[in-house]
Amino acid sequence: MVVTLVCVSVSTMALSQRNINADSIRVAFAIPELSYAVVQADSIPVMHAFGYHSVMSKDTASLNDRFHIGSNTKAMTAYLIAKYVEKGNLTWQTHFFDLYPEWKLSSNPAFYNITLLDLLSHRSFVQPFQGFEDPEIPAFTGSKQLRRSLFGKFVLTLPVAKKDSLSDFVYSNAGYTLAALMLEKATGKSWEELVIRVFNDEMHLNVQFSWPDNQTKKDTWGHYFDNGQLIPVPSNTDFLIDYTEPAGDINLPFKDYVKFIQLHLQGLNGMKNYLDASTYQLLLQGISGYSLGWFNIDENGRSLVYT
Repeated sequence: MVVTLVCVSVSTMALSQRNINADSIRVAFAIPELSYAVVQADSIPVMHAFGYHSVMSKDTASLNDRFHIGSNTKAMTAYLIAKYVEKGNLTWQTHFFDLYPEWKLSSNPAFYNITLLDLLSHRSFVQPFQGFEDPEIPAFTGSKQLRRSLFGKFVLTLPVAKKDSLSDFVYSNAGYTLAALMLEKATGKSWEELVIRVFNDEMHLNVQFSWPDNQTKKDTWGHYFDNGQLIPVPSNTDFLIDYTEPAGDINLPFKDYVKFIQLHLQGLNGMKNYLDASTYQLLLQGISGYSLGWFNIDENGRSLVYT
């Protein structure tokens, strides 16, 4: 799937750069819709939307359009869990099997000591489940929360994922499902309930699940390539991510995602807002390479963080 979301997050931006012609980039690369922002801790000097909701539609883009943010959902799940770590429901060093001791006997002993921090930083080495060469998943039935739980139990029976020589971690969607299961056990609430409570009720964002509704509403479409052509995908398509929603199945308006980014910049500047400043440091840069929902690298004397 191709979703056209670009959010430029920086601490400083010269005035001469504020008039960047992003629409020319959209046209040059045949992108249906593109939104971008220049985000600072204390202001959002630039935020624009260009294009149309799909290659087949002339519905004009707006900053109220919703985007499916794919694996950027991991940063939001880590953020959500961070709030409940701050509340004391669990700690970063809580072991998975402290909460699910009844699963231990059927699980691979290699996973006995994995912690919440391991799962969110992709250091648990559970299988990736990224949509290719995945182990065959049994046909689980029941409620969404029950099926997610059965999937997590299944994941823990599998062999350890092998990391390559270039990385200290194995990027895993399944790991984020397991982290969400820890949160659910610690709070007695589903991941979905807590997403709504934290992001919508407390932070006043407008988060929804799955893809933006483009069948009954005029909103963004996903696209895929077929013979070099972009093909729009209806939002009621089954995207086959039933068990890994905490790793990649949230949508929200672009301007709300920009607010989410701005909170992190404030935290990196030492400000407490919804989370403590020290928590932002851990989320973004606490572990080299990939911390909690965020990649980070040092390049030419600058620290770059992205998701």
